[in-house]
Amino acid sequence: MTPKKVLVTGSSGYLGSQTVAAMAGRADLSVIALDVREPATRLPGVIYEVADIRAPEVDAIVGRNRPDVIVHLASIVTPGKNSNRAFEYDVDVNGTRNLLQACVAHGVRRIIVSSSGAAYGYYADNPEWLTESDPVRGNEVFAYSCHKRLVEEMLADYRKNHPELEQVIFRIGTILGPTVRNQITDLFEKPKILAIAGSDSPFVFIHDQDVVGAIQHGIDSKNVGIFNVAGDGKLTIFEIAQRLGKSCRVLPAPVLQAALWVLKKLNLTQYGPEQLDFLRYRPVLLNTRLKEVFGYTPKLTSAQVFDLYRNARQSAR
Repeated sequence: MTPKKVLVTGSSGYLGSQTVAAMAGRADLSVIALDVREPATRLPGVIYEVADIRAPEVDAIVGRNRPDVIVHLASIVTPGKNSNRAFEYDVDVNGTRNLLQACVAHGVRRIIVSSSGAAYGYYADNPEWLTESDPVRGNEVFAYSCHKRLVEEMLADYRKNHPELEQVIFRIGTILGPTVRNQITDLFEKPKILAIAGSDSPFVFIHDQDVVGAIQHGIDSKNVGIFNVAGDGKLTIFEIAQRLGKSCRVLPAPVLQAALWVLKKLNLTQYGPEQLDFLRYRPVLLNTRLKEVFGYTPKLTSAQVFDLYRNARQSAR
């Protein structure tokens, strides 16, 4: 049987490298890894391509390799120190557009896209548990949230105009694993955990290996659609602090907003007053559709994956 060809964008990133490694050992798959930079290590049997996701070369790479499935993971999750909004938009939105055009031009059968729970937006009127039928309202003030919304709107247009390209869209919760480092884990590293008066700031977590498992299921399965990818349950900021053996520094919302405004003006923090809503109105993802329709059940709950992360961090000290 001819192996199914799978091209992974963002293949050198945290999630991309794990996805490529998981698939590299499968005899039924031929893996093409695409990233803007050369990989630190090369795995046997994997074809490596180097190109910016925005570049015209992407079309040639897709045309040359003729993948059956593309796993699109390339995006700006944690901006670098010298990043800016225009660059992030160019990569997240225009890069996705460039890839979709190549998919249609070269007859790619299926695309699996890593969206985010952030696409729902951070709003006071979000339901307690968000489902895939809830509107995507990514906030304009948060680049990542806004760009995920714009990408999903683009994907909706492609579903209408190019139904031959199957879509699997994962709205992913907060990814945790033993070595994760991002803006959210930075919050957990503080001596005291920041909390906002009157808000539980609930988090849903998903193990990095469960995201990889869901991606592989998306390659193997015939199911298509939009799915929340999160472990069962949630943890409030106070439960997280308790698990870390730390206390919370609880601040009234107006005080925190004013403090962030001043600190940002003085260039003492990367966070601005808009981060208040990022902390206060966390999107909490219900994973029922992932389990019952898509057919993938995460192995770890939100609490279990957080404990795995915590234990790994404590062991490393």
